[in-house]
Amino acid sequence: MNWHAGQNETSLMPIRIEAIVDTICPWCYIGKKRLEKALSREQLENLIINWRPFLLNPDMPNGGIDRKLYLSAKFGGAESATRVYKAIETAGAAVGIDFKFDDIKITPDSTDSHRLIFKVCSERPAVGNALVEDLFVAYFLEGQNIGDPDILAEIAVTHGEDRSEILDYLAGDMDRDFVGQENRVAHQMGVTGVPCFVFNGRHALSGAQEPEILQRMVRLARQEETPAL
Repeated sequence: MNWHAGQNETSLMPIRIEAIVDTICPWCYIGKKRLEKALSREQLENLIINWRPFLLNPDMPNGGIDRKLYLSAKFGGAESATRVYKAIETAGAAVGIDFKFDDIKITPDSTDSHRLIFKVCSERPAVGNALVEDLFVAYFLEGQNIGDPDILAEIAVTHGEDRSEILDYLAGDMDRDFVGQENRVAHQMGVTGVPCFVFNGRHALSGAQEPEILQRMVRLARQEETPAL
């Protein structure tokens, strides 16, 4: 299965999935795993997934904020937050994610993680799926601050990037406006929550839907394939 082909590899046009996610959204990680499960059930020879940014917290300070303060402000107290995250832990466990929410000390600004995805995927789209996975793992399973340039550079290095180059890139403002624009475009499209998967630019499915529902959307997109000219 080719998830990030740059060109057609068969006589059919590729299925394209725009995956609109935020790297600090636990439901996005669950949605990614459910999408992978749906795709594993289909014999797809030509598939392109583009990872698109969404900002759950567009006004987040650059250095992020203390996790406990964030949860208190978002859910109105620790008890409410605990109930919400218990449900997420249960959903995550069903797809093999062992969330470690208690290990997260900082809720970061996710802008730089999206910039990293864009930079790497612009040059090497085939790396996208693994890079997004590692960002989720770093944040949700290891409690790392993925708003920290040093952490992002470490992750990038494991995917063949040059550490100094990534640090220089993150220290500047290149593509920062792009992330903000993509976030605005998503809202203009009517995306108010993530994940949101858009199939072939026609059919959008919001939320971490079950694999069976995602599989039906994949099959619909497959039926719409037409011979390449």
